[in-house]
Amino acid sequence: MADVARPPIVARGEEKVWFDRLREHELVFQRCTGCSHAVFPLRTVCSHCQSESLDLERSAGRGAVYSFTVQHRASHPFFQPELPITLVLVDLDEGVRVVANLVDSAPDVARIGMRVEAVFDDVEPELTLLRFRPAAGEETS
Repeated sequence: MADVARPPIVARGEEKVWFDRLREHELVFQRCTGCSHAVFPLRTVCSHCQSESLDLERSAGRGAVYSFTVQHRASHPFFQPELPITLVLVDLDEGVRVVANLVDSAPDVARIGMRVEAVFDDVEPELTLLRFRPAAGEETS
């Protein structure tokens, strides 16, 4: 197969803040100053009380797998060489849920409740993606 370009990411608004912080190796979410609710994905209004007063907070990047799937078909030809891809839905310890690839383990290692930690994949100079790996003490093979 000929070289296939990575699909572009066109970030704007709160998405741009997300990707800018990932490039700095920071995993962020928001906390409402009105009701203290943790908010993710980043937005302009609290999803709990509709307040427009949201502060950006940094996550420690640790959490537990809420759910997962192993992808055997690529969503785009660029990702074909990475198959199979394990996608995990992670409940971060701060109270928000995020999705990313699970790396540094075999696809059959993922399990609900498994502790994971964030890692930052510097894909290109201007693009860093969030990934998770099994936390220390979790079985990886």
